[in-house]
Amino acid sequence: MGLGPIFYWWVVILSGKTVKIEELIRPGVEALGYELWGLDHQSQGRHTLLRVYIDSEKGIGVDDCAKVSHQISGVLDVEDPIAGEYNLEVSSPGMDRPLYTPEQYAQYIGSDINVRLRVPFDGRRKFLGRLTGIEDGDVVLTVEEHEYLLPFDQIDKANVVPRF
Repeated sequence: MGLGPIFYWWVVILSGKTVKIEELIRPGVEALGYELWGLDHQSQGRHTLLRVYIDSEKGIGVDDCAKVSHQISGVLDVEDPIAGEYNLEVSSPGMDRPLYTPEQYAQYIGSDINVRLRVPFDGRRKFLGRLTGIEDGDVVLTVEEHEYLLPFDQIDKANVVPRF
């Protein structure tokens, strides 16, 4: 397990940077009338991608993304929280939207979600099941009649599974 602890600290450091970026861009996004749904900050060597998800009761179109991208670019150019070059993508969270906060999870109680954990829980890292609640910092997920309490702080990624 040699790289496990190194990976964990990288996640912690990256999460701190993500929080700082979120704090910098949230006021501008909200001033334009949008909700900052969440962001993903991925760094692979010299390539960095900042993906920002915005939402609105009216939906999100290409013009909305362009407007927010222009606003965010200005803030990031001045504050410069990302070392080196990066690509900025602004989009709607879509039907398979990622979930970032306990409040977002609460909005989707009763929906099916995919969850990937940072470390294995009960022998596995990936779960697909029905979100049945939020309880004391845990996400309650029912998978094939078995209920799991997944620690919120151990969730690496979660997405809503769209119903058609």
